Amino acid sequence: MTDLFNLSGRVAVVTGANTGIGQGIAVALAQAGADVVTVGRSPTDETRAMLPEGTRHHDIRTDLSTAAPAAGIVEEVVSTMGCIDILVNNAGIIRRADAVDFTEADWDAVMDTNLKSLFFLSQAAGRAMIGQGSGKIINVASLLSFQGGIRVSSYTAAKSGVAGLTKILANEWAAKGVNVNAIAPGYIETNNTTALREDPKRSADILGRIPAGRWGRPSDMGGAAVFLASSASDYVNGITLPVDGGWLAR
Repeated sequence: MTDLFNLSGRVAVVTGANTGIGQGIAVALAQAGADVVTVGRSPTDETRAMLPEGTRHHDIRTDLSTAAPAAGIVEEVVSTMGCIDILVNNAGIIRRADAVDFTEADWDAVMDTNLKSLFFLSQAAGRAMIGQGSGKIINVASLLSFQGGIRVSSYTAAKSGVAGLTKILANEWAAKGVNVNAIAPGYIETNNTTALREDPKRSADILGRIPAGRWGRPSDMGGAAVFLASSASDYVNGITLPVDGGWLAR
C-alpha cells in the first residue's frame, strides 16, 4: 500500500514554495521521494533547508504575476530535471477592500496571478504531460471556491475560477493520462491570513466555526498533496478537496 504514495523518481514543481502552504506541500512531496522544483519571486533558502537530505532540488526565480514565464518554466524544468510529473499551482496573492471601494488595479493583480498565470502554466505543463502520457496537476483553490467571503472580491472570483478550471482541464485531459485536481485549504496560518489572525473578533469568529478547534498549519496540506500527486489518486479527476478542519461541514 505504501508504494501507492511513493513519489521516488518523480519531478514535482511547486509555485510559491518559499513559505506557507507552498512550502508545506514542497516538503511533503520531497518526504514522499519526489525531486522538487520551486518557482517564485522570493528566495527559497528556508524551504531548501527543510527538504530531506539528498533531495534533488532546482529553483526557478521568476515573477508569476503574468503568464509570460509559463512556457519557459516548463522548458527549464524538462531540460534541467528531465521531465515534469507533478505541478502544484500554489502561488497567489490577496487584496482586501469593501466591494464598493475595490480598485481595478487590485482586481487585475489578483486575477492575473491567481487565475490567468495558473491556467497558462497548467497549459504548458499539460502539453508536456500529455506528450509523456502521464502527469498530476494540483491547483490550490480555497474555501472561497465554495463560499463568498467578505472584502475579497477578486480573490473569491479567482478561486471560484480555479475550481472551474480544475474541472474543465480534468474533462479534457483525464483520458490522456493527466489527473487535474485541487486542494481547498481552510483557514491556515500563513502571511495571507495575518490580518485575520490579528483581528481579535474575526479570529475568534473563525475559530468558533472550525470543528478541529484550531487554525490549520501549512504541513496539514501535505497529506492531501501527496495523495493527489501519487498513484493512489489515479482514478480521481476534477475534484476540489477541502482540507479545512471541518469548516464546510459546520
